[in-house]
This record gives sequence, C-alpha cells and structure tokens, in this order.
Amino acid sequence: MSNEAVIVDRAKPDDANELGDVAAATFPMACPPESTPEDIAAFIAEVLSPNRFQDYLADPARTVLKALADEKIIGYALLNTAEPADPDVAKVIELRPITELSKMYVLAGHHGNGVSAALMQAALDSAREDGSAGVWLGVNQKNARAQRFYGKHGFQIVGTKTFMVGSQQHHDYVMQLEF
Repeated sequence: MSNEAVIVDRAKPDDANELGDVAAATFPMACPPESTPEDIAAFIAEVLSPNRFQDYLADPARTVLKALADEKIIGYALLNTAEPADPDVAKVIELRPITELSKMYVLAGHHGNGVSAALMQAALDSAREDGSAGVWLGVNQKNARAQRFYGKHGFQIVGTKTFMVGSQQHHDYVMQLEF
C-alpha cells in the first residue's frame, strides 16, 4: 500500500474524547485471543477513557502524540518519562534517562499505509529531544505483528513482565531501543 498523507502532532486537551474513541477501537486488536470482552472493556474504561486521556495530557511526565488524516485522529502514541515502576522492568532497563512507549495504536483501516512508522518516528524524535538515552516498551508475547514492527525500528527483547487486562494476567516482552 502507498503512504497516506498523515500529520503527527502533539495532542491537546480537546482531543481527549477522540483519543478515547480511537483507543477503544484499537486496543482490542492487540489483545490475545483468550482476552474476554469484559476484561477488555474494563481495561478501556480504567486506562483508555477520555477522562484518562485528560489526565495523560495534563501530566508533565507524559506526551501524547496524535496521527491525523483528513483532520481526524487515526492513531496515537503515549510516552512516559517516569522511572519504570514495575520491578521486572526496572531490573532489565538500565538506560537512564529512559522513556516508555506506553501505547501506540492505529485504526485498522490505516494499517500498512505508513501511519505507524510516522508515529514511531515522532515518538522516537520526542524521546531524543527530551534527552532520553533510549525507549522501552512492553508488547504481548503473542502479538508477533507488533514485535516485528518494533524490531524493524531497532527494538530488542531485553526481558519479560506481566500485564493485567481486567482480571486476566498476560505476559509481555520488554523491548528496548538505545539511541
């Protein structure tokens, strides 16, 4: 597929509702098949609601980037510069300062069009500009497509961690990119 015209920019507080809608549409695509609709819905309500995006946008340790096509948000990335709170992550991520690529999702109809690559480049540029030595992320161990994408961008598996979606525990790879 050809690249579509996409603009990546920093999200603003008035984007929170649209970001929440995109998050609700995209998060289920990254969940393992055994994830229940109830657990997915609970995670979206707790972590990806418009109110939560308002919180993220107001937090000086976080950066929310939005990908736009035809003036509509079609994807987003959430960066976090806080120290890794998960002890499994903290012991395998030795770079400091470090930025977490906490979330990065693109609506299904825009996969394969360069949107994810544009978002990734903007996220990495943002982390570099903020003085980070690298970026880390967690990706579900069953999400081979995402793992390939992150690998193409230079991320390498450095450890594992668990991740809760509602009441279900999932297993993630911790991946890191050193600048």
